Amino acid sequence: MQKYGLIGYPLGHSFSRNYFNQKFESENIDAQYLNFEIPSIKDFKEVLKENPELNGLNVTIPYKEQVIPYLDDLDEDARQIGAVNVIKFKKGMFGKTKLIGYNSDVIGFKQSIEPLLTETHRKALVLGTGGASKAVSYGLKQLGIEPTLVSRTKKNGCFTYAELTPEIMAEYTVIVNTTPLGMFPHVDACPDIPYACLTPFHLLYDLLYNPDTTLFMRKGQEHGAVVKNGLEMLLLQAFAAWGIWQNV
Repeated sequence: MQKYGLIGYPLGHSFSRNYFNQKFESENIDAQYLNFEIPSIKDFKEVLKENPELNGLNVTIPYKEQVIPYLDDLDEDARQIGAVNVIKFKKGMFGKTKLIGYNSDVIGFKQSIEPLLTETHRKALVLGTGGASKAVSYGLKQLGIEPTLVSRTKKNGCFTYAELTPEIMAEYTVIVNTTPLGMFPHVDACPDIPYACLTPFHLLYDLLYNPDTTLFMRKGQEHGAVVKNGLEMLLLQAFAAWGIWQNV
């Protein structure tokens, strides 16, 4: 039996285990998918030691960047992004297994946002500065859109939320939320941007998918903006992860 899994903390919100186990059952694949909820990245070695039959892993918050030093190699996209959400276990010489890091988040994000983009979408605000924001920024650049991160604290090359003037909001017509603000059960939270500056020319994309329509998205809809949640991205990155594991 093949074995796959997910590392992260916490994993109560995770979609991957149910998705992959249902896939394995419906397609008669002799495999199982497990959650490995580890409170520290240092526990990653223990997961490997206790599960020598692993064929692949997904990586979620907060380990997409922290896991990199534990890997033997990175795919070029993952290297450029600086974050990993898929690990492939590749049998090497003399039976030694190599761990190779990939990023399927960027694949899912690009494929899901591209149909919504128009010629008015030239610049993007990426809310958050974690591993997901790196994949989103990389994908936006590949789509010809200039991204700028938005942080709660002052950082080089980033706006703070307090710096988002009406002029900036008019210029940056794509806004992507990569933060957990608004995720169930905290559905009354949203990123602190000046929503009154939004227009029908704006596109608001939320990586969250629970609830279906976050407060961030609802506030965008109130001003006529196009909105989309992260469910399609989630599905597309899962398809891509399976392709990576199976050499498709």
